[in-house]
Amino acid sequence: MWFDSLDGLFRVVLISLAAYGSLVVVLRFAGKRSLAKLNAFDLVVTVALGSTLATVLLTKDVAFLEGLLAFAMLALLQWIVAKLSVAWPPFKELVRSDPALLVHEGGYRDAAMRSERVTRSEVDAAVRASGIGNIADVGAVVLETDGSMSVIARSDTPLTLLDDVKR
Repeated sequence: MWFDSLDGLFRVVLISLAAYGSLVVVLRFAGKRSLAKLNAFDLVVTVALGSTLATVLLTKDVAFLEGLLAFAMLALLQWIVAKLSVAWPPFKELVRSDPALLVHEGGYRDAAMRSERVTRSEVDAAVRASGIGNIADVGAVVLETDGSMSVIARSDTPLTLLDDVKR
């Protein structure tokens, strides 16, 4: 059967409009952090928001306002975790990973790559994507907290932006 009733279809249309609009408003109030590249914690919140949205849209047992409260609670919890991460370094270490140095001054750091489960070919792809054709020309490759790799060309000046990177 294609659908149970026109009322059910009408409910999905109305709840979709209301839930989508509400989610946009909640995310807007939650701030840019909610829409940034995802670290593990942000990914969990994003998946939870998507699951909540699907439940609100398709489950008649969940009232719209209950779904809206769930959106708001997830955004609030993400905001609290972000604030605690900034204010209390031990909490940050609990919920966020540290960037890791995978290449330094043209040399692969095999132990770090093994620890982070990254292959040389993945590092090489990031280096090529940055426009560098030789590993000897790389000052550093950093695996960032969101899983992306930052490539820094070799330079005569000290790499001061590596001070907080796990070695």
